[in-house]
Amino acid sequence: MDINAKIYVAGHRGLVGSAIIKNLNSKGYFNIVTKTHNELDLTDQLAVQDFFKNQQPEYVFLAAAKVGGIEANNTYRGAFIYENMMIQNNVIHQSYVHGVKKLMFLGSTCIYPKECPQPMKEEYLLTNPLEYTNEPYAIAKIAGIKMCESYNLQYGTNFISVMPTNLYGPNDNFDLETSHVLPALIRKIHLAKLLSESNYDLVLKDLNLKSIEEAKEYLLSLGITKNTVEIWGSGKPKREFLWSEDMADACVFVMQNRDFSDTYNEGDQEIRNTHINIGTGIDISIKKLAEIIKQTIGFKGDLVFNTEKPDGTMRKLTDVSKLNSLGWNHTVELEEGIVQIYNWYNKN
Repeated sequence: MDINAKIYVAGHRGLVGSAIIKNLNSKGYFNIVTKTHNELDLTDQLAVQDFFKNQQPEYVFLAAAKVGGIEANNTYRGAFIYENMMIQNNVIHQSYVHGVKKLMFLGSTCIYPKECPQPMKEEYLLTNPLEYTNEPYAIAKIAGIKMCESYNLQYGTNFISVMPTNLYGPNDNFDLETSHVLPALIRKIHLAKLLSESNYDLVLKDLNLKSIEEAKEYLLSLGITKNTVEIWGSGKPKREFLWSEDMADACVFVMQNRDFSDTYNEGDQEIRNTHINIGTGIDISIKKLAEIIKQTIGFKGDLVFNTEKPDGTMRKLTDVSKLNSLGWNHTVELEEGIVQIYNWYNKN
């Protein structure tokens, strides 16, 4: 990418998009176009068409998506498949129509089958049924991968798909009811610690409530007291976590140095599974993760695992040998990252 190239980052306010912009700026890229949801609804076909016609970006990072944890994915199934497919269809197609030099489509490792062999190689895509709770989201992301592949093969575009593992970092979603497991655990355990210390002013500030009785009742409904924090499932599932700024560095590295043609072997009769996993190749149980967070925050109470709630997929470890062979490796280990994100949460 030329240092003065016009770059559009879709979803710039989110965990992924904000990290990509920070990384681009650190490398001297400042000709970056962004639009909030109020300024540009990416599910609106005509609005997206007008945006590309007027702005003419040369490079696109498609990080905009409707995302959430197990409960949100399972509850809002229609919204997750509709909004994600509309966003990616509009942005990918208009990138083709308006001659974007390179596009990066960001998905998720939930695209892989529920009973996927571990670690998950790119070639395991579409080999078995998906995890039911996030099936609509996963299907949307699989459609995005196939759209990029198909446009490349038919129209000669240079659209690359990357599938990050579970991410965490600055600008993460800490909503107590819709966030992913790591930020959810941080906020829940943090609030339990505040309750245990009778630090009610900070509890009310955190929840934006005026009555501590109301706050306690709300937190109790989520399994949070001064002595305990309830965690969904058995704690046995294992997950891989990648610091969002590491993920952004991998994305910018691939955008700068690799093309679609680097993702398959010349002479292949069938070109598929050209997406690239982004992760650490290291996983940890939810129970161990919660214990590390508890120790980092300094909460003295108990962690209670509610086995009546779903575990989700038991293991989701990415095989990152493809990414490593392209020349990139992660740098931030989990324990260090948890300290960093907890400090960020306290400051923000």
